[in-house]
Amino acid sequence: MKLYRKYISLIALAGLMGCGPDFLEVFPETQLSSATFFKTQSDFEQAVNAAYVPLRTITNDRSWLLGEMHSDNTYYARNILFGATEQQEDLADFAVPEANGVTSNTHVLNQYRQDYLIIARANQILALIDEVDFDAAAKANVKGQALYLRAYAYFELARYFGKAPLHLTPVASREEAALELSGEDELYAQIISDLDAAIPLLPEKSKQQAGRVTAGAARMLLANVHINRKSWSTAETLLRAIVNSGEYSLIPDYANVFPGNSSNKNNSESIFEVQFLEGAAGLNGNFIYSFMPRPISAAELKPITGTSNPQNIDGEGNNIPTPDIIAAFEEGDLRKDVSIGYVELAGSFRADKVYPYILKHAKTHSQHNNHGTNWIIYRYAETLLFLAEVLNEQGKTGEAVGYLNQVRARAGLAPTTASGQADVREAIFKERRVELAFENKRWFDIQRTDRIQEIIGAYGQRIIANPLDYYYPPVAGAVPRSNAFTNLSKFYAMPAAEADLSPYF
Repeated sequence: MKLYRKYISLIALAGLMGCGPDFLEVFPETQLSSATFFKTQSDFEQAVNAAYVPLRTITNDRSWLLGEMHSDNTYYARNILFGATEQQEDLADFAVPEANGVTSNTHVLNQYRQDYLIIARANQILALIDEVDFDAAAKANVKGQALYLRAYAYFELARYFGKAPLHLTPVASREEAALELSGEDELYAQIISDLDAAIPLLPEKSKQQAGRVTAGAARMLLANVHINRKSWSTAETLLRAIVNSGEYSLIPDYANVFPGNSSNKNNSESIFEVQFLEGAAGLNGNFIYSFMPRPISAAELKPITGTSNPQNIDGEGNNIPTPDIIAAFEEGDLRKDVSIGYVELAGSFRADKVYPYILKHAKTHSQHNNHGTNWIIYRYAETLLFLAEVLNEQGKTGEAVGYLNQVRARAGLAPTTASGQADVREAIFKERRVELAFENKRWFDIQRTDRIQEIIGAYGQRIIANPLDYYYPPVAGAVPRSNAFTNLSKFYAMPAAEADLSPYF
């Protein structure tokens, strides 16, 4: 397995976690080694900054492909004049090719490598930090962040692959990189261990620098893990601690929940979000451009992005809201018009040239293809929906409904009419879909509730039967491919390129 042995040179990359002194100086690679770099508090703070960096690549380039578009929430807008999109289509079409337990899909490979880059950087910190004497509170904070980030990366690997090599110490040679695969139980045990250790080390949000992980973020991730493991009572304890902390609250207007290009970041509802910064420093994102239906002209794009230099975008659009998610919003749900916008594309082949797009992440900014919009990983509304879920699963359905209704009330909806455990379970599942739409939650909800065949199977049949409803143009040959919806696996196969480096794949 390729684990990027030049850990220390990579640590010199600038990590964006706030402003001012937390932007890292970049040192020459030849000056960096574990013997010379890890000597001071500043060294470890720079190192943990670098451990956050892959999260930008993951959220900007990968997770919406492997999560949201690998669900019934979003699809691609087929452009028959643009053919170099097969690997993205494979994810949306549940047609990822695999043989002997591996796949050549480059998006799967890149997700895997970015998670191990986080793990490699976190392991280097954790291996050395106890040997260096510096301020105890600062050391605890750095160590807690490294433990969280390692746990987060392994949680992604566990959910995407169901197995992975479990590296807990730095890898010094290629031979050490090849490790037997650990299954879900072993991976989850380590994730839980890391987060249990991280929580007492991390400050609460009000005492932590904006953008860094907190005790609340660690509790939220750990609760998510226990929900995946159906450890309902343990998850309840963690979620109640978040609610009772007084650190978080629902923002009254759903439209104000999502961070802008340079404002409203790390707000009162945010538990953990990945930091971006518009500009030339390499800390920016451009994910909203990936989410645009195409071909879109500069004139059609400008009202959405607000840039002074909009440009035409060709190719194939991705992460386009499906008719299914649009229909999932109840009448009068205020979240619908915040989450989904519409644009008319004059150059489209489709008779109906109006396409939906993800509005909730489309914040105006200055530069074309370059924005500083943060990506929220966890927010307080999800805490309330998780708490409703774990209470209902323990038979505390009346109390669960109260937390569900807090989220519905903010959306302008009446209290749920669901009653009884089964009906409330379904109501929470549906509420998560619309509240957290386009936040990369839908696939994992379908996966962890074992509803892949039921939901994705039926969704695939709708696309195959009615391709025009799913953004295919009325052109000969513009229909779903013969392999569409033939691989409804719970997990992705392991990346084939990594199999070349390990005998255990």
